[in-house]
Amino acid sequence: MRKIVSAAQAIVDSLIEHGVDTIFGIPGVHTYKLFDALYERRREIRFIGSRHEQGAAYMAYGYAKSTGKVGVYTCVPGPGVLNTTAALCTAYAANAPVLCLTSEIPAADIGRGFGILHELPDQLATLRSLTKWSERIDHPTQAPHILAEAFRQMTSGRPGPVAVECPWDTLSVTALVDLSGPASALDPPPVDPGAVESAAELIKQSKRPMIMVGGGAVDASSEIAQLAELIQAPVTAHRSGRGIVGEDTLHGLGLAAAYKAWLETDLLIAIGTRMELQYLRWRKFPPNLKVVRIDIDPRELLRRPCDVGLVADAKLGVRALNASLAGSEAQRPSRAAEFASLKSQARTEYESVQPQVAYLDVIREVLPRDGFFVEEICQVGFTARFALPVYAPRTYVSCGYQDNLGFGFMTALGVKAANPDKVVISVCGDGGFMFGVQELATAVHNQINLISIVFNNRCFGNVLRDQKTAFDGHFIGESLTNPDFVKLAQSFGAKAYRAANPAELKSALTSALNDSGPVLIEVPSEPGAEASPWPFLHPWSAGR
Repeated sequence: MRKIVSAAQAIVDSLIEHGVDTIFGIPGVHTYKLFDALYERRREIRFIGSRHEQGAAYMAYGYAKSTGKVGVYTCVPGPGVLNTTAALCTAYAANAPVLCLTSEIPAADIGRGFGILHELPDQLATLRSLTKWSERIDHPTQAPHILAEAFRQMTSGRPGPVAVECPWDTLSVTALVDLSGPASALDPPPVDPGAVESAAELIKQSKRPMIMVGGGAVDASSEIAQLAELIQAPVTAHRSGRGIVGEDTLHGLGLAAAYKAWLETDLLIAIGTRMELQYLRWRKFPPNLKVVRIDIDPRELLRRPCDVGLVADAKLGVRALNASLAGSEAQRPSRAAEFASLKSQARTEYESVQPQVAYLDVIREVLPRDGFFVEEICQVGFTARFALPVYAPRTYVSCGYQDNLGFGFMTALGVKAANPDKVVISVCGDGGFMFGVQELATAVHNQINLISIVFNNRCFGNVLRDQKTAFDGHFIGESLTNPDFVKLAQSFGAKAYRAANPAELKSALTSALNDSGPVLIEVPSEPGAEASPWPFLHPWSAGR
């Protein structure tokens, strides 16, 4: 269909054609025309305004990470774009399809150094250094094509963030535009039958295989569960892959339980993962280990060595592997008793990580099976990586390898906006929560009924522990002065509770499930009162 529209209208039309129903952001003079175009289509695309550009970008990240759909945010250029770059780094690390939609200074002034409002030396180059792909719209007729390519880039191969900018004045330019339909993702590479047979042969020779999954395997749950059953292998994950095989099923093992099995593993099948757990967290490798990798990104197979590599979509690659094994793989003896013992033993060992484990037990009890848990860089968040069982893919939302403090609360708002009918619980430390505290206003204004638990120990817990144990108690910058979080939340118009122990947290959470609007629960504790979770996250350093 062709019609005369402005570049701004063409952009919004393209977003709607590609199924976008929500956009996060803050309006500004450089994007007024874009917002006017959004107003025209306000019944088809919802706008959620944030109180900081970083908040908007993290909300888009949470939307994308929890759904697999594209999360979109808009911001003004220059400082607005720069305010969002931490979230872009997170989206890149966690392979999330996030679209940064921004403007630029007037087209004729780009790169000339006149000192125009919000000018950067080279904004597009900056964005290209942080994203999978970025481009500029120089004329309305380009908008549908460039937006189509943006969606193709985000959803083809390894997903990732992209950015599209359109100069301030170009947004107003009108032209006869061909509003083409949505782009389709590129077809995944064909599965190499020779590589499948080689991988199958290694599996047949193995006695104690293990499957490691990452975010690239999130859509292959049933195929991976079938493979695990076929070869009697435990399935484990570190962050984004958690829940692909539920940890309440026979083959699903949390990382603490899987570690001891790892030490006797003779074949690792790594699916859609960078293998951070093995190389950076566990570090100890069993002797004579063979490695099979399945990854859609061919570059990934060069980063870590493997004996057989399949460049393939996880679902298609595992399906082919199952077909190859089904006709020839003899029935293996069940390892059910072994896996159950590993889980029980791990639980006994990490029971000592208190009070975090007790609080996580309460959260897991209250959180529905399909509810979302959004972690944070805090003592409870770290402990959750091994002590909170995860039952379904995408329901454990993390920040990938960036491990960036302060992402959690803002991200969780995006998760809840994308999943209004599901329970979403965010856990934060007092330090991380204050990075995005202003977004309480966003939650109240938009009635985003997120449940946020703030664990207030009046310090940066890791910093305090490290300065105490590794730097002879040379404390500097570790202590924090905080507001009364309950009164703070109430001043924004949110419901708030204080819970001094796990029983009180359970009561507060039970009430919060029936409250409308956002809820904050403060859990106070003393600085340094938490047991260290690191012996289970870095067992090599603890001599385990």
